[in-house]
Amino acid sequence: MSENLTIDQIQNFEGKYPKQLWSLFMVEMWERFCFYGMRGILTIFMVGQLGIIGSEANLKYGAIQAFVYAFTFLGGIFADKILGFKKSLFFGGLFMIIGNVIIAISPHDLFYIGITLSIIGTGFFKPNISSMVGDLYKENDPRRDAGFGMFYSGINVGALLGGAICVYLGKYVSWSAAFGVAAVVMVIGLITFAVTKKNLGPIGDSPLMALPVSKRRTREILVYLSALVFIPLILIMVQNTDYTDYFMYTIAPVAVIYFLYETYKVKERSFQLKLLAAFVFIFFYFLFNAIFEQSGGSLSLFAEKNLSHHLLFFDIDPNIINNSSNSLFVIVLSPLIGLLWLWLAKRKLEPNTIIKFGIGFIFLSASFYIFYYTRFFADANGITSLGIFTFGYFITTIGELCLGPIGMSTVTKLSPKKLTGMMMGLWFLASAFGQFAAGKLGASMTNDDPNASLMTKLISYTDGYYQLAIYAIVAGIILILCAPLIKRLMGGIK
Repeated sequence: MSENLTIDQIQNFEGKYPKQLWSLFMVEMWERFCFYGMRGILTIFMVGQLGIIGSEANLKYGAIQAFVYAFTFLGGIFADKILGFKKSLFFGGLFMIIGNVIIAISPHDLFYIGITLSIIGTGFFKPNISSMVGDLYKENDPRRDAGFGMFYSGINVGALLGGAICVYLGKYVSWSAAFGVAAVVMVIGLITFAVTKKNLGPIGDSPLMALPVSKRRTREILVYLSALVFIPLILIMVQNTDYTDYFMYTIAPVAVIYFLYETYKVKERSFQLKLLAAFVFIFFYFLFNAIFEQSGGSLSLFAEKNLSHHLLFFDIDPNIINNSSNSLFVIVLSPLIGLLWLWLAKRKLEPNTIIKFGIGFIFLSASFYIFYYTRFFADANGITSLGIFTFGYFITTIGELCLGPIGMSTVTKLSPKKLTGMMMGLWFLASAFGQFAAGKLGASMTNDDPNASLMTKLISYTDGYYQLAIYAIVAGIILILCAPLIKRLMGGIK
């Protein structure tokens, strides 16, 4: 019965959420455990175990994260044109498992090879599960935002668990255990998807179902082989970040030209304008990530050396706070902010999506000013307050919740169905360039002088955070001022 479900049967569900959302929630939760667990230990592992200096570790972190999200652009296109979301997701998950197993076997010797496989795997996995969530809803279903909000919670439950457990295992048990547990939970995620995918009906099937089986399989095999070809290329670029620069500066204009080409092909003027509006959201999402994603780079190194281990009435490793507090605050604050929007909507005071984006940047600015302000609580040794640092993440999270969940939802609403995968790929490509820029910004504020005191390093980091606070407030003001124009481009989509 489930295998014969039609798209109409799935989309005509009763209640607030479709039942398929819960299985996608669980799959994404375990994948995010794997991803954020790995992300949280990258920089401290490279500095502490591979002997890489701080600025270079920031650049490598930015390169790794950039390739993760850049590959989501390609993964989205392959899914749209050939594989379909289901096969793309499963293929990506297998690569992530193999990558983490390889690192777990020998973290010091096989790190870059394992990371390369994880990059490719995440690229095939990540954009497609988000697209399937969008397909659970009709185009103008007002419940879509709530669905993406719940899905976003799944991301952060996984991120919270992975962020805390992998940091703890890596620093206090073994690095093999940290990467190994990421592989185990990814296996759980793939098993969950294999068992429940029949409930998705035609959602995520290959767009080439009408072709003869032999032709379809030939094209699918070519995609899989293409992924293998990328392995040595990415391995080289991650190890030498100069090559990463060339790649990113090349793919940016290519992606924009491809977007403009697909927009031109649409022909219908109203859809073209909606796609341009979606691109504006994607661009500002890039700017947001360039600042926000200091968490895995400079903030990770800052937490490692310049923060006390005392928070309220207990002791805790600052890197666990750095890697998991944002996710905890998302879980706690997400329903409260959702209720706030509903309360404002009933009084016809709810800000539109563009204004929410602008508000998100203002809170982001405030949080980095708080990170800057930690310098005034430092002792003579350059060790500052973990409590103030944690409060900065609390403010960061409010900004993220004004932007992250509704951003994915808005892009899917503004995109024609046949271009949803590409637009979600562009959304994650914006993350790629944000991560790339974050690595550059983090490197610029890192003091690599081995003789520099912790106080000197604290001043260097916090000066950088002050600059980022200024960039964020300027972006927020620009967005709010441009809201009427962007609203016209959206053509009634909220």
